Amino acid sequence: MNAVIIEDEKAAVRNLVALLSEVASDIEVVAVLDSIAESVDWFRIHEAPDLVFLDIHLADGSSFEIFEQVDISCPIIFTTAYDEYALRAFKVNSIDYLLKPIGQSDIRKAIGKLKLLRSETPAKEFDYSRLVHLLKRQESYKTHFLVPVKGDKLFPLSVDMILFFYINDGLVKAVVGDGKEYTFTQTLDELSDCLNPNLFFRVNRQYLISRKAILDIDLWFNGRLSVNLKFPVQDKILVSKARVSEFKEWFTGSL
Repeated sequence: MNAVIIEDEKAAVRNLVALLSEVASDIEVVAVLDSIAESVDWFRIHEAPDLVFLDIHLADGSSFEIFEQVDISCPIIFTTAYDEYALRAFKVNSIDYLLKPIGQSDIRKAIGKLKLLRSETPAKEFDYSRLVHLLKRQESYKTHFLVPVKGDKLFPLSVDMILFFYINDGLVKAVVGDGKEYTFTQTLDELSDCLNPNLFFRVNRQYLISRKAILDIDLWFNGRLSVNLKFPVQDKILVSKARVSEFKEWFTGSL
């Protein structure tokens, strides 16, 4: 298996090459690239390798600029010092997102996932462009909203303050820690798209909740779950049987 490393820190390159030689000796590093410009030039004249290790932040900009100039169709394992926001996107796509400093177990697990993916899914069926789209989108997750309040004012509302969103009489409202409610102009679908999915879960058509809003959970009929929030609501908030596993994974996952 051939691999390309795109990384501008020499120490990080040496560490990664050493780890690969120790735990994945069948991988041959055919190129080490340290910038967007060099990477674009390399991919324009070479066939895609079997795997790319890619740092997100390079000296001459974001590595996502590479994808805007050349088509990279091979699997990618991101290596970065920046943390968790893209983690869920990569778990969904079975490609790892390794946080520095990287160790042997990180590489071993990542290569194991890749080999499993290659054995189960033909490369032409795996949508790596979606992977890139998901990671690019995480950079623009909302952290604050400007919410209209009485009069001609906009109230700055931090996402960290919000416990849950729900629909009431056709209006989308957010409930914050002190029980106050704010009306939003966005739909729940729009809010789901712009909020970090590690922090908020669309339980059903009526509710989009944060982990910290949950008081406890009841086992319900037919394999469903009933979610009880710290602020009482009129509706029974049910998680369908089909989404119970996804909900449990979200609730117990890393932030």
